[in-house]
Amino acid sequence: MSLRSFTLHDLINRNARLYGSNTALVFGNQRITHAQYAGRTARLAAGLADAGVGQGDRLAILAPNCLEYVDLFGAAAQLGAIVVPINWRLSAEEVAYVIEDVAPRVLIVADEFQALLPQRGLDDTLRYTLGAAPAPWQPVSELYRECDTQAADLPGLADDSGLLIIHTAAVGGRPRGALLSHRGLIAASLQTQLAWHLTPTDVNLGVLPLFHVAAIGFMLATQQAGGATLLLTRFDPPSLVKHIDEDGGSLIGTFPPMLGALLDAAAAQGSSLARLRVVSGIDVPETIARLRTTCPQATFWSAYGQTETSGSVSLAPFDERPGSAGRPTALNMVAVVDELDRPLPTGATGEIVVRGPMVFQGYWRCEADNAFTLRNGWHHTGDMGRVDAEGYLWYSGRSPAKELIKPGGENVYPAEVERVIMEHPALAQVVVLGVPDVQWGEAVKAVCVLKAGCTLSAEELIEFVGGRIARYKKPKHVVFVSALPLGGADSIDRAAVKAAHGGA
Repeated sequence: MSLRSFTLHDLINRNARLYGSNTALVFGNQRITHAQYAGRTARLAAGLADAGVGQGDRLAILAPNCLEYVDLFGAAAQLGAIVVPINWRLSAEEVAYVIEDVAPRVLIVADEFQALLPQRGLDDTLRYTLGAAPAPWQPVSELYRECDTQAADLPGLADDSGLLIIHTAAVGGRPRGALLSHRGLIAASLQTQLAWHLTPTDVNLGVLPLFHVAAIGFMLATQQAGGATLLLTRFDPPSLVKHIDEDGGSLIGTFPPMLGALLDAAAAQGSSLARLRVVSGIDVPETIARLRTTCPQATFWSAYGQTETSGSVSLAPFDERPGSAGRPTALNMVAVVDELDRPLPTGATGEIVVRGPMVFQGYWRCEADNAFTLRNGWHHTGDMGRVDAEGYLWYSGRSPAKELIKPGGENVYPAEVERVIMEHPALAQVVVLGVPDVQWGEAVKAVCVLKAGCTLSAEELIEFVGGRIARYKKPKHVVFVSALPLGGADSIDRAAVKAAHGGA
């Protein structure tokens, strides 16, 4: 291990010494202490090493939240390998692309997601199942080997080494794998732990899927404090109320409509959610006001961040500056620049740029994109915003080059949906945009022009798209028009389309 580095492997071993008998993970009826977790990761690392896994190898996992998922993070950290969490909401075509992109040495898959896997291209991949899939799949339990749980650290592994590759939404039609380092993830979790005053008594309600950086961040921040994460495989509001009341659930990450559904369940069960104290994510002011009324001891935290920044780079209680995304956290420089990368004065709107240890290492195998995104010593987020006189960041939307739709907290880029829609033989032109949505915060809308003589219903197009990419990316609304407005060089005037069709 590098002299001046501190990796996730170090964090796990530190916790085993400081909080060894405290609960680290709960999954179903299993309770794993910090000492037991260190042992589990060491045994899995030993098995992976015996299978030939070494530094830089990719370990892909397609599974719901489970103990083996979290074990894989720790085992990879010990070996210097890289975990690739795959979004199980993707289509089979999208999953195949991710696997091809990273060429994993190891692939771990839950049985319920076997149908998403490609039929070819896995001959050089060691395949393990969380269930009972037939050969060539082997049970992942066979990877856990008896070993010295205090095994020597990997010589020379620095904390700027890659630990995770998380594929972000597809700006240009294909997703890009963001390479996150030990340093970035630990810096993010440390700042969150300090902001929320997390202690060994805190319990994270791990309901967000572990292919999201937000879910990983909540878990690591709680782990950093010596607390516990309750791993949940699905969002079930009545059960969450029970976990808060009976298991001491104290923090949770949510995206619309999760918080509203949780508050509805609490009201139905007569619960005040008395042990909940930290909620963070995205929601409308009305729902946040309901939270304040139902459980006044809980704080809703506003934040801004990306997968590429390993988590939140700005953070503050919502009530401190309603509508803002908080203030920059301790280890980040956040600025706003114009199109020539010149700093803008207070209150002026421009592109949000970030510098600090949380910035990712770059997109996997995308050197041209990296040169552009990381130019001039800053990570260019592609998001627009402004900073007020007290340093609060106000998010203003996406830049034209990176227009993004966020239904229920997921990232959907119009270019990806447009690419799939244009595969339909009846389509001549399309513009995809985001529109307000009461339930999900934002919804996908497609404004389409049919080829002469062709007919197509909205329902048929929605089903066509949903069969080719993740179903959360398919349009909720489809409008057919005779023509789309044109701008310079006869290109589609997207701003005019949005002005005319930006309502649901």
